[in-house]
Parts: sequence; C-alpha cells; structure tokens
Amino acid sequence: MNYCPNKNRYLNMPYSRVGESGLKLPLISLGLWHNFGSDDDYKNMKEMCRTAFDLGITHFDLANNYGPLPGSAEENFGKILKEDFLSHRDELIISTKAGYRMWNGPYGDGGSRKYLLASLDASLKRLNLPYVDIFYHHCMDKDTPLEESMGALYQAVKSGKALYAGLSNYDGETMEAAAEILKDLHCPFVINQNRYNILDRTIEKNGVISSAKKLKKGIIAFSPLNQGILSDRYLERIPENSRAAKNEFLKASEITSARVRVLGKLKSLAEERGQTLAQMALSWVLKDTAVTGVLIGASKPSQIKENVGLINASGFTEGELKDIDALAEEFYR
Repeated sequence: MNYCPNKNRYLNMPYSRVGESGLKLPLISLGLWHNFGSDDDYKNMKEMCRTAFDLGITHFDLANNYGPLPGSAEENFGKILKEDFLSHRDELIISTKAGYRMWNGPYGDGGSRKYLLASLDASLKRLNLPYVDIFYHHCMDKDTPLEESMGALYQAVKSGKALYAGLSNYDGETMEAAAEILKDLHCPFVINQNRYNILDRTIEKNGVISSAKKLKKGIIAFSPLNQGILSDRYLERIPENSRAAKNEFLKASEITSARVRVLGKLKSLAEERGQTLAQMALSWVLKDTAVTGVLIGASKPSQIKENVGLINASGFTEGELKDIDALAEEFYR
C-alpha cells in the first residue's frame, strides 16, 4: 500500500534553529541506533518512520556502524526512503556519522581522512543518496591530528556529499578547537551530538553546553531516556527483547530494586505534571536553550507517539528541578 503522509504533519511540531545557522531541526528527531538492523522487522521499521514523519519528525539520524550488522540500518533506511519518502527528500534532514569501528584493519575507525571519506562514500551507497544533510565525526581521536579530521569534514561538504558538518561525543575544549579550524576553512559546522539525560550530566561538566553557547552552535542529545531506563519499561520487570534483557548497552544488573523505587518517584513527579516519565525526561533535556532537540530511539510506533506528546508540556518549577536533581543523586547511591 502506497504511503500518503499526514497533511497536517507540520501543524504541531516545533522546529528550532541550530545555533545561529539557518538550519532548523524538529524538537524530536528519530535515531536509528537500535531496531533498524538486519535482525529486526522491516515492516515495523517502516511503520516507525511513517509514524515519525506523520507527526512532524523530519530528522532521521544514522551512523555507518548502526545495525547489527554494521551498515544494515543505513541499508534498511535507504530502502524505506526509496519506497516511501523519495518524493519528500527535500523535507527531510538525514544525518550519518563515522568514527567508531566499521571494518577490519588499521583504516576501519578513527578520524583519518582516509577512513572518514571512504566511510561517507559507503554510507551514501547504502542510503542510495547523493548527499546527507549532516555528516558527523562520531568520536574524538587522539591519534589523528584534529586538523586532518576537520579537513575531511570540510572535504565532505566541499564535494557536495554533505551540507553541514557535525561533531559527536566531543568535549567542550576539543569542540572549540575543532570549531576554530572549521571556521578558518569556511566549513558550516553547526552541531555537536552528545549523550545527555537526567541521570547523565556529563556535558554540563565537560564544557559542551558552555562551549556551544559561546560558539552559538547547536546541541542534539542522544540517549535522553538513558537507554529506556527513564521510561515505564523497567518499573515492574525486565521485558523480553529489551536492551537490559539482551545485556546490550544496558546491563540487567543496573536495574536494581532500589533504582526502580527511584524511578517510581520520578514517575509520580511526572504524573503530577500531567506527563509520562518518558515525556518528563525528554522535557528535562530540552529545558536548556542550548539544546536544539532530542534524539529518541523506539522499538514500536506507539513509543514515538508518546514521546511527541511532550510538545504540550509546561515548564519546570524550581521545586520540580530540585526534586529531579535529588532523585538523580539517589539513583546512584
């Protein structure tokens, strides 16, 4: 059955300017880190992408190694693009990344010019696209001169294979150094993608938020639900096929009874605000104006619908923020 997008898809979703650039991203973007691999259900993938676009989510975020198998998320999304979204390509922001291990040998990861540009070419082939909107260096690489990695991002843009350059998992100091190089090259660096949520405040401590404000660059937060912990998913048990059950990226040992009690208190606070726990967790990430948007993951369309419900949320009171901070500290005791 041919897909016909919701005609009202742009009525409710807010779109925020990325730093001082002309690019806008939706408040919520869909990340394809999980559930789009070779072992996942293709029909469900397609339904999630359709649901996202119907709700105004125009940004789909990938990386060369997303799967498993590495590369399979890009291949599957490339098929979905061809089947459902080809005529809507100009309405979409598609991003991909390179940095972590992708193939064997000394040239299969890092920040070298050889790896980054070869990876981008391979990503475009899997996506069946002539260009992506944002190409990220996925992680800092102390073994490669920063000038070389940033030069590769510049070349990606100059060649027309990417419209904007991005950084991911960079700290504030390195981000500032990279931004200076890219500025000299007249390369449109616009965004840093970092992990950020109620339970992980690293970017508050390593200078990312302050540097982004100083440089007038955007921040997009991944893992805003801390691998699903900040949702209702683990409040009663560890579901089959969940990340904790598979011991992938999230260990079942991390879901202790004491931590579940803390999550229950956070859920009660969310309910007092008229939100689900997941919605409150996303709203918390977005409270800082330096954060352009959040990258959600999903295993089914209903989760995307729930998350998009945050767009009607009220701001936080000082008391609510203090309570959330106290519960975040209690979670790790």
